[in-house]
Parts: sequence; C-alpha cells; structure tokens
Amino acid sequence: MLRELSVQNLALIEDVRVELTGGFCAWTGETGAGKSLLLGALGLLLGERGSSELLRAGADELKVIGRFECQRPELREAVEAILQETLEDETLILTRRLHRSGKSSAWVNGNPVVLNTLRKLGEVLVDIHGQRESHSLLQPAYQLRLLDSFGKLVSLCEDYQQAAEGFRQLRQRVVTLTEQRHQRQRELSLIRHEREELDQAELRPHELTELAAERERLAHAQSLQRFTAMVASELYDADGAVIDRIGRLEREAESWSEVDPQLQAVAERLSTLSSEIQDVAETCRDLCEGYEGDPDRLAQIEKRLQWIRRLESKYRRSADDLIAYRDTLDSQELALQGEEDEIDHLEAELAERYAKLREIAGKLSKRRAAVAEQLASQTQLHLADLGMPNARLTAQLEPLPWGTDPKLAEIPIMGMDRLEFVLAANPGEPPRPLRKVASGGELSRTLLALKTVLAEHDPVGMLIFDEIDANVGGRLGDVLGKKLAMLGQTHQVLCVTHLPQVASYAESHWTIRKQVMGDRTSTRITCLRQETDRVEELASMLRGESRGDLTRQEAAQMLTSARALALLTT
Repeated sequence: MLRELSVQNLALIEDVRVELTGGFCAWTGETGAGKSLLLGALGLLLGERGSSELLRAGADELKVIGRFECQRPELREAVEAILQETLEDETLILTRRLHRSGKSSAWVNGNPVVLNTLRKLGEVLVDIHGQRESHSLLQPAYQLRLLDSFGKLVSLCEDYQQAAEGFRQLRQRVVTLTEQRHQRQRELSLIRHEREELDQAELRPHELTELAAERERLAHAQSLQRFTAMVASELYDADGAVIDRIGRLEREAESWSEVDPQLQAVAERLSTLSSEIQDVAETCRDLCEGYEGDPDRLAQIEKRLQWIRRLESKYRRSADDLIAYRDTLDSQELALQGEEDEIDHLEAELAERYAKLREIAGKLSKRRAAVAEQLASQTQLHLADLGMPNARLTAQLEPLPWGTDPKLAEIPIMGMDRLEFVLAANPGEPPRPLRKVASGGELSRTLLALKTVLAEHDPVGMLIFDEIDANVGGRLGDVLGKKLAMLGQTHQVLCVTHLPQVASYAESHWTIRKQVMGDRTSTRITCLRQETDRVEELASMLRGESRGDLTRQEAAQMLTSARALALLTT
C-alpha cells in the first residue's frame, strides 16, 4: 500500500506531497491539471526511464519519494527476495532522482540500488492499468499463477515445482557424469598405470638417503681402506706408534709421582688415553677389513637411484611422498569407478521421475482446464455489467511441448500449460490476447472485471486505473464505481476519473488543480475531507461552471447513494 507520495520539480509540479489511505481513492481534476504527471512520477519511482526534459523549468533536479507499507506477508516476502535482505519493519521507502545532466539515481530505504531493482519492486507493489503502462495481468505466466490461486491449485502446483526441481537436479547430475565419462576413463587408465608402476618400484621409506650413502662408501672403498689401515698402524701397529710413546710417558709419570704426588693423576689419565687409542686402532682394523670394492653393487645402486629420481621428476614428488601418493590411488579408482557405475542407475531413476512428473503435470492441467472455464464465465458476467455485453472472454490453455527424452525435454516452471486470456470485444471481431487489445477503455474494463473476480487471490496490493472511464457514460460509470469500491475492500485502489458517478464511490477523494502564482504555473493536489468540498467537486464534474443548487443536490444524493450501497456490500 502506498502511504505517501512526494514529487518535486516534475514539469508543472513544483513541490507536491500527498498522503494516501487504503481502499478506493479517486483523483479528479480538469484535463491538463497534472493527474497524468502524478502517475508519471509514480512510474519513475517504479523504475521507468526518465528524461531531463521532465524537469521543471529552472530546476536542476527532479525527486520522487514514495513510502509503502508491506502489510501482507506474501508481499513482504517478495520484497525481501528482491532486495535479498530482511526488512526491519513494514515500511519501504523508494527514492528516485533525475538530474538536469541526465544522471539518474535510485534508493531503497536509504541504500543505493540499480534501476532494475525499482522495476522489480514495482511489479510486486503496484499494478498500473492505463494505455501507456504495462500490466502484470497481461503476462501469461502471471495469469497462470492467478488461475492456480483462484482454483485453489497452489498446493498441487507446488508439488509439481518440487518434483520438477528434483528432476532437474538429477538430470544435471546425469548430464555431468555423462559429459565427464571420457575424462573419467582417461583418469582411470592413468591411475591404474601409475599404481602398477609404483608397485613395481617397491619404494621404501628413506631409501634414497640410504642408497646415496652406500654409493659413496663403495665409490671410495680403496681410499677408506688406506686411511683406516694408516690410522691403525700409526696408533698401534708400527714401530714407534703412538701407543708406545704414551706407554713410555705413563711410566715416567709414575716414577716422578714419588717426587710430586700430583703426577700420579697424570699417569692415570695417560693410562686411560692408551686404552682409548688401542680401541680406536682396533675399530679402524675392523673397518679396513670391511672396505671392499664391489663394482656390481655400485652399478646396481646407480641404476636404482636413477629410477627413483626419474619417478620423482615424472610425478613431481619426493620418493617418500610417492609412497603416500600410492596409498591414495586405490580410493581414487574406487570413487571414479563408482561414478561410472552410477550412471546406469541414475538414468533409470531419471526415467521414473520423468514419468511421475508428467503424471503430476497432467493432473494439474486437467484441474486448470475446469477452473479456467469457471474464471472466464464469472468474468463474463462482470463484463456485461461494465457495458460490454457482447464481449467474449476465453481462458485458453495450450499444452507446452515436452518431448519424450528425459535428458532433452524442456521442463516448464509452471507445468505443461500456457494460459492466455483472449477477448473478442465486439461481435464479428476475432478474439485477441488481452496484451494485444488496442482499445484502452476496453482493456481497462476487462482487467477490472478480472481483478474483481481474482481480488482475493491477487498478491499485488495496489491497483491504479487510468482512463478506465474513457468513452463511458453516466450509467456505466455507476457500475464502474461499484466494481472499484468492491476491489477497494481487498486492495488499495487509485483511480484517475472524469466521471462523478465513479468518484462518488471513493472512500477518499483528491482534486488536482493548476494554480498561477506570479508568472509561474504549478500543480497542487488537495484532499477533500469535508462533505461540502466533495459535493462541490462532484457538482463541478457534473455541470462545470454552470452548476447550481440543483446540481449540488444531485451530487449530494449521488454521494449518499454510493455510501449506502458501499455499506450493503461491506
């Protein structure tokens, strides 16, 4: 529901602010006063493109602000889905600015947004019915949703949509697995080759380090043998070896210890050193005997090292990491083979789900066909009341092509049906889709008839009718007023009208006038809160400047009758 509209610097409008109410609201005024400008401002607020030519002369910026209340839970959910955020309360403030340079900007609750966001919000907040505006009710998909709501088929439609979504996800899984089959086969072949190659290698932890050390020992066996033999000889075996000199020094230290007892400790340390030298000499003898050249073993080690390094280079992993990598190959093969085996199972399940989906869609289609006839017949009655007794409205359900292959079939969002409301406005005329009906008056009345039937099921909270009374006389205006008042019980209805019969049924009434101040003309809008003001406006609409007391009495009676009828229909 639109609670407040503020417009600044739009053509004749300098600064206008209007607070709206719920129910049926009427805007009246002479031609050219600015009624269409106010509706144009609302269009800008809801995402229509604007031009700098719309700016009032001398102004640099045009600004439109609208304060909406999202009282219906389904409306609030739709708004939050568009904004992708949770509203703090029911209030939604839209702002649109247009600069003289042509630059345009938009905000929602103080946050900048792109123009398309305003456009999407407009689709759920307001339904505008006029010759220039687009109508959600003219879109086949929207018509189908309303038909489901009218026929209490929402639950069945949700069952279909849930089944369709599950089917799409399963089909995508099958498609993905099928498209990846060639790659999967290559990966399986590679895994099996790598596993065989690494198994043949029989790698051991730290093997590369151990082999490198052994190779060094074999390569320097003779030098190591010479060195250890020399150490054993110099320390123990040769004449004048280190062990002999240490022994002599030990004996001398013991003899001199009689003179200085402190030398006894020196003798003991020399004895210990002599034992250590003897042990080192024996170790070197043993090592010397173990150092033997083995060309065959050296060649074998070189070959093994080359093989391991080639594997490291090929796999870009160290030898120890290759051992860990080998352990992962079995699980990789199992996972890939599982995907390969899964395709056959999923294809069978896909066929079963496709058959079940078609079954649900068929059931929904049959129910829709019955409901569509009811909707058309009820709308037909309202068309007769609205001065179109010879018009014929038909709700045409056309089957959408599905195909027989579950992998290729198009799965429509709303089922296997496409709904189109078709109108033959006059005898002898061919029926045409509503969106192609040329007459603005006929279209508006047809939409009003549909809106009246669908009032309880239409989620859009605000309806705007512009030129709905085009080429309509007083008697039919009375009927239009009644229909709009009925809609006002479930929606906020704003109607721009030239007929007093229509305006008399409004719960709230505003008049739009031009005023001249100095050398400038501007538009003002005034809420007619007093009974006398409403009577005077209705009288002016009836007789213009020639209105008199009799006209005012007629206007007062018109207002009283409309109110009495409104009480009866409440």
